[in-house]
Amino acid sequence: MGKEALLWSVWTMTETYEEKIEQLRLIIAKIEDGTTSLDESMKLYEQGAALVKQCETLLADAEEKITTLDRDA
Repeated sequence: MGKEALLWSVWTMTETYEEKIEQLRLIIAKIEDGTTSLDESMKLYEQGAALVKQCETLLADAEEKITTLDRDA
């Protein structure tokens, strides 16, 4: 994979990461607003936990690609 492809891939992952972070913010706000039932809060918590795992994976992938770019530079 060329440097341009790696840079594009990192940019695309960053956009996806930012979208997931925004989803997490919305979930947190909904849980904290006090109007969500316990059942709905648990579902939202599960969704949030899945988003956190996805964000951690995206960050690890980005770190690996940056390391590759640094090595190739």
